[in-house]
Amino acid sequence: MYKNRTIYPTLAQQRDNRKITILIGPRQVGKTTLMRRLCEQFSAEHSCLMLDLDIYTHYEQVSSYENLVNTLKLNGYRPDQKESFILFLDEFQRYADISSVLKAVHDHHPNIKIYASGSSTLAINEKIQESLAGRKRIVRIYPLSFGEYLHFRGLDNLCEKLLNLATVKSDRLDCLLPDVYEEFYRFLLYGGYPEVAQVKTQEAAEVLASIFDLYVKKDLVDFLKVERIKHAKTLIRYLAVNHGQETSYSKLAQVAAIDEKTAKNYVEILSETFIVTIHPPWFTNRNKELVKTPKIYFLDNGVRNFFINNFNAHDMRHDSPYLFEGYVISELIKSGVDNHQIKFWRTKNRQEVDLVLDVGGKQVPVEIKYKNHLKPSDYKGLKSYRKAYPDCFQPFMVNLASNMTSNGIRHLSPFDVGSLLLQ
Repeated sequence: MYKNRTIYPTLAQQRDNRKITILIGPRQVGKTTLMRRLCEQFSAEHSCLMLDLDIYTHYEQVSSYENLVNTLKLNGYRPDQKESFILFLDEFQRYADISSVLKAVHDHHPNIKIYASGSSTLAINEKIQESLAGRKRIVRIYPLSFGEYLHFRGLDNLCEKLLNLATVKSDRLDCLLPDVYEEFYRFLLYGGYPEVAQVKTQEAAEVLASIFDLYVKKDLVDFLKVERIKHAKTLIRYLAVNHGQETSYSKLAQVAAIDEKTAKNYVEILSETFIVTIHPPWFTNRNKELVKTPKIYFLDNGVRNFFINNFNAHDMRHDSPYLFEGYVISELIKSGVDNHQIKFWRTKNRQEVDLVLDVGGKQVPVEIKYKNHLKPSDYKGLKSYRKAYPDCFQPFMVNLASNMTSNGIRHLSPFDVGSLLLQ
């Protein structure tokens, strides 16, 4: 299944790059599997070694520069060899001292290539940002995109249909692709964690529970005092209930019985451990437009639904539009759009656009409607934005069933989102 991750070729190309390649992403998202596959592929031409630093005896083998070099020599490394020796370190961020070891190896052994993985940008930034400055390349690994999800489900025939979608123009794609939409609605509920994609639907919630029980026990406890876990879980549940809505930090603090500074810190931890993604408003006029309150989305809808314990079908719940918004944002991020490029627009007169993407100093307005049939009023926000900012790029309307163009507004189906900025 790992061959179907779109990030894999990028990782493989890093083999000939001297910098340390660091894979970061949430737990259980496939980082270890990707590194194992790289190890298998490279071992045909290179000596390779993979160590799991969650195992303490593995850590001891790399706990000092001398230990690491000796470990590599025992596994076939020769300091004078011309070809690269490739070292893979899983969960390397657990130990603060490992960064100085990696720095020494990078600086003194140009024939050693290092891949390392971790599950928290916060831990990695704290421990390696300075010591590995100029020596690293960070690659983010996210949950599966919808296209990858279909591969993991063994539905390559549906992937083929989506590849051919560019040749079709219709305002009723749901009628043309009922089997694709059936999988899409499952993805909307259970998300894109690889193990979740591969189990039966009735087992998906249980898999999510096992993943995030470990997240609470390992990641949150790493950054918070144990007695604060209760407050953090209250805050997470509040964010899950209010997924995709404007979020006041003072309200979060009140709900979780903590101060506002601590609430911001908790949200930052959730962001740096890939649970939520934070999007501020876009503005140019402080007097007329919102400038402070962000929207906070869960990066994966399955995770969000797990925390509110709601896996009801999409047509039996009132929050499906917010799940759809979260899906669109997540697909954009997985396709390579930087999180900081994604904002929203709202005036004090309640004119609004769901997304404003910053592209080279120019903006792309995007409206998101969880609808099969659009009405003239659905375009009101885009028209208001285009009137206020006539130099913006062509507006987009992401909706459930149309990929047509109308009145200068390009319609995108759920399956076009990943290539939005390529349109």
